[in-house]
Amino acid sequence: MLLEVLALCGYGLWLLLGLALGLGIYSGGRGDALVPLTLGCAFVSAGLLTACLRWRLMPEWHGWLIGSGHRPTPEALLALATYLPMLGVAGLVRGNDAFWATRLTGIVLMLCSLSCLIISANGYRARRLAQAGVTMQIPLSRVLSACYGGGLWLWVCAIFQADLLGADAARWPWVVGLLLLALLLGLADGLGWQQSLRYPSPGERRRHAQDLQPQRFLAAALICAVPCINLLLAPITPWGRWLALCAALAYVAGKTMELHLYDVAFTRPAESDAVWPQNRS
Repeated sequence: MLLEVLALCGYGLWLLLGLALGLGIYSGGRGDALVPLTLGCAFVSAGLLTACLRWRLMPEWHGWLIGSGHRPTPEALLALATYLPMLGVAGLVRGNDAFWATRLTGIVLMLCSLSCLIISANGYRARRLAQAGVTMQIPLSRVLSACYGGGLWLWVCAIFQADLLGADAARWPWVVGLLLLALLLGLADGLGWQQSLRYPSPGERRRHAQDLQPQRFLAAALICAVPCINLLLAPITPWGRWLALCAALAYVAGKTMELHLYDVAFTRPAESDAVWPQNRS
């Protein structure tokens, strides 16, 4: 689950950075763009490296069993292709957003990252949830999660590289945008839980999901409440940079917990329901 959350943050970083470069609104300076590009590459590549090592922790990457003789899945090919515009942006960005090639490559990076997020929603994890009757909110929630998590990490990069403290008005577009994303993500995830509980399902699954309410509340607090409070305090406190980092780390911890709870609530009871009739027969 942690590797999946890191991949979401990585693609979200690339998506938002590509959009900002394409629109010509990202801050100048080659290093200002290379730092989030590198951080996103580290997040996205964590799962790929783990799959290459063939650990039981993550035996496949986007449905591709690396080193087993199988061909890459279309989902994995798209994920690999996303590295190309990322490398193109890294080679073209030179602190001048007016360069047309940089802006074009940034748009391509944004589109590839968005496509990878949407298509990967139909991957292995989504197929497991589909067995439990949960399919509606996966693409929307995944894109919102990536944008919110990537935005938090992009905010960390920006606040460590530039002076966004004090009375600098440049902080407010970041803060307002991330607060809106937090609101949308909270609504999408809440609707996803409620909609899943309405499906015709065994009473055991519904009761099991309701028993997880305290853990769900803690995960929601780490995802939305803690980052939002830190976002409001970061620009006006002397240790604001570290509050921004804490906000991003809190999101990673909370989203990892939420994905684990979602899997426990809907996948494992569905599997036990499928096994029980066989054992009875």
